[in-house]
Amino acid sequence: MTSDTSTPPPVTVRRVTADDHDGWAALFAGYREFYQLPDDPAAVATTWSWVVGEQHGMTGLVAEARDGSLVGLAHVRTFARPSIGSVGLFLDDLFTDPAARRSGVGAALLRAVSDLAAQRGASVVRWITAADNVTARALYDELGAQTPWVTYDMVPQRY
Repeated sequence: MTSDTSTPPPVTVRRVTADDHDGWAALFAGYREFYQLPDDPAAVATTWSWVVGEQHGMTGLVAEARDGSLVGLAHVRTFARPSIGSVGLFLDDLFTDPAARRSGVGAALLRAVSDLAAQRGASVVRWITAADNVTARALYDELGAQTPWVTYDMVPQRY
């Protein structure tokens, strides 16, 4: 007979609920600050409505510490993969409270995203990150594989 002496997970990852607004908003503010996005209450309110209402294929996950505080978030959405007749999950946002970093929160969120993708029959979980996001990329290199694809953005306009 063996006993499990492993350390319990640092967090429970679950879907976001309406009661999570304040904790989610604090984490999302940290995310926006990290990426040097300007203060934009309308964008934050819109994102919250999408996440909590599961609009546009969005699902919000939060990492809840043992004390009930939220210490991380992940936002994912379904996307079609016409070239292979499949769907994937795109990880739009992943953020861990700086005080909780390097404690397994990011890995727990990524594993929960992977589980969700498997439940939905998705063929891939895909995300992008900044090239200089070295700390996060170390984790991403452990759990995912960097692709050879280059990402572009184009501002919509009428020609």
